[in-house]
Amino acid sequence: FQHKNRLRASTMHPPLDRPHPMCQNQIDALKTCHATSSKLKFWACNEVKFAVDRCFKAEKQELMVSMNENFESKRKQEDDALRDAIGHEKSFEEFLKTDKTYLKEMEKAKQSTKEYSEKAFA
Repeated sequence: FQHKNRLRASTMHPPLDRPHPMCQNQIDALKTCHATSSKLKFWACNEVKFAVDRCFKAEKQELMVSMNENFESKRKQEDDALRDAIGHEKSFEEFLKTDKTYLKEMEKAKQSTKEYSEKAFA
């Protein structure tokens, strides 16, 4: 038995328990809507939920942009650190280009995909 005024997160959207600084107003509005609307009117909070979804999408886009800033230089630093740590001169990508086992498996995968496509679309 749950108290009817208790605010719960719906399973129809991502978890709301982690911090979302950009979206806190929308989250609060959704929680309030869930708490005050009849459970029989499952569409009652749709507009508020759509606002939360739009905000989460914008938040994710901003996060991805910030994570990918200077990606190439970060990747080069990581590759250099790895080569120094393991004592190799080649990067992992360079190694894969010359690894016979990897190349053989990639060729098998391409062939399998090609065969599947030919059967599926024949």
